[in-house]
Amino acid sequence: MTAALVLIDLMPRIVALPVAPHSGEEVLERCRKLAEAFRAQGRPVVPVRAERPDVDEQPPGSDLVEGLEQDGDIVVVKRTLNAFHGTGLHRRLQERGVTTLVLGGLVTTMGVESTARAGDDHGYELEFVADAMSGPAADEHDFTVAKIFPRLGTVRSTDAYL
Repeated sequence: MTAALVLIDLMPRIVALPVAPHSGEEVLERCRKLAEAFRAQGRPVVPVRAERPDVDEQPPGSDLVEGLEQDGDIVVVKRTLNAFHGTGLHRRLQERGVTTLVLGGLVTTMGVESTARAGDDHGYELEFVADAMSGPAADEHDFTVAKIFPRLGTVRSTDAYL
């Protein structure tokens, strides 16, 4: 089994949003720790960022946060909520023998959940790092982490995962 860490939308303009129950900066810090651990074990890290389709210029802060992307990462640019649609991500993961996705990033109820559902459709085992993601509101995040994600995979904290 090879696990890949998939980090959704850790872009300055998204990290700066008012999210709960964890701030964007707290989520980013935990995601950086997870990425460091994955890289140290030679496991793939997949930083994902969004681009708005059909616009001449992306809004400021649309790149990945500084230092998140490292050599050897599988960088994905998505134009929908989920990181699989039209990106070639499934093929790139298959080439590396990935069978499990470990998910974190922003926001829980949109990009993270959409990517998780698509990953489940592709047959991946799913793991969710609950405190390495956050939602538009704490109750939305908490509901998804407590009720939706356990139906799709395993839910843990950053400390438990590391």
